[in-house]
Amino acid sequence: MTGSTRMQDPRITVPRPAPATLRRPGRYLIWLVTAVIALLLGCAVAVTIGPADVSLAQVLGSVGTHLGLPIGSPVPPLTDAIVWQLRMPRVLTAAMVGAGLALSGAVMQSVTRNPLADPYLLGLSSGASLGAVCVVILGVGFALPAAAFAGALIALFATLNIARVGGSITPGRAVLAGLAIAQLGSAGTSFIIFWAAKGDSYREILNWLLGSLAGSSWSSVLISSVALVVVGTGILLAASRLDAFAFGDNSAASLGLNVNATRWGFLVAVALLTGAMVAVSGAIGFVGLILPHLVRGLSGPGHRRLLPLVAVVGALFLVIADTLARTVFDPRELPVGIITAFIGVPVFILLIKRKRSAAWA
Repeated sequence: MTGSTRMQDPRITVPRPAPATLRRPGRYLIWLVTAVIALLLGCAVAVTIGPADVSLAQVLGSVGTHLGLPIGSPVPPLTDAIVWQLRMPRVLTAAMVGAGLALSGAVMQSVTRNPLADPYLLGLSSGASLGAVCVVILGVGFALPAAAFAGALIALFATLNIARVGGSITPGRAVLAGLAIAQLGSAGTSFIIFWAAKGDSYREILNWLLGSLAGSSWSSVLISSVALVVVGTGILLAASRLDAFAFGDNSAASLGLNVNATRWGFLVAVALLTGAMVAVSGAIGFVGLILPHLVRGLSGPGHRRLLPLVAVVGALFLVIADTLARTVFDPRELPVGIITAFIGVPVFILLIKRKRSAAWA
C-alpha cells in the first residue's frame, strides 16, 4: 500500500513525544524560580498575619536587627518579640516540615512504586506518636521531640526487619509490614491515652496527634533545618537512582544498581527525615501524598527536577496551611493537620478522577 492507505504494523511501537516540561528545560526553571519567590514572599507575609498588627517593614527591621543586616529600621521591643520569638520560628518550621514531608513522599512513591505511598507508610507516624505520648504521660514533655524521633526509628527498624523475613525487602512486603507496625503503634497509643491521659496532658496529646506547629521555637527550626539540609542533600545527590525504580527491580538491577541496598538506603533516609519532621510538628497528613503528584505535572517524572520543586512547593503549602490554621477561627487555633486534610482530600479525589500523573495511568 502507498500514501494514506499504508497501514502501520501493529507490532511496531511508535514512541510518544516527550512531555513539554522535558522538551523545554527553561519552563522548569521558570516554575522553580517562581516557586522560590512565592515561598519567600509567603513566609514574609505569614509573619505579618496575626492578632497583633505587624507590617512587612517591621518584619524586615526585626530580621535585620538580629542578623546584623542593613535592612529595615529598629522596631519596638514588643513587636520584635512577636516577630522574632513567636511568628518567625513557626513560619520557618512550617516551611522546613512541608519541604521535608513532600520530599519524603516523592521518594517513598518511587522506591515502593506505589502512588498511594506517603512518608508515614512504614509506620513512622505511629511509632513517633507512641514515643511522644509516653513522655507526655510521664510528665517530661520537654523530651517530646527526642522521644518522637526515637519512636519513628524503632518503627522503621521493626518494619524493615519484618519485611526482610524470608528474603530481600520488596515494595509489597515493606507496605504490609508498615501497615502492621502502624496498627500496633496506634493500638499502643490509644491504650496509653485511655489508661493514663487526663486534663492538660490529654489536650497536649490530642493537639500533637492532629499535627500542630503551635509550640514551634528556634530549636524546632534547628532540628528540622538540619535534617532537611543533611538528609535532603543526600537524597538529591542520589536522585538519578530513583529513576531506575520506575522500571521495576529487574530493570534497575540490569542497569547496575544494587536494588536491595539502594532501597534500604532511601528508606532509612526517609525515616530520618520524616522522624525529625514529626518530632517538631506531629503527624501532618496529605503533604507527602498529594504534592508529588501535582508537581510531576510541572517537572516531569525525572527526580532531578521533581525533588527540588516538590520540596519548595511543600514548604509553601504548609506555610499557607498553618497561617490559615492559626487565623481562620481566631482567637481559637486549629491543628494544621485538619487544614491539610480539608485541602488534601478534594485534591486527592480530583487526582484520582483525572489520572493526570503517569503513575496513575
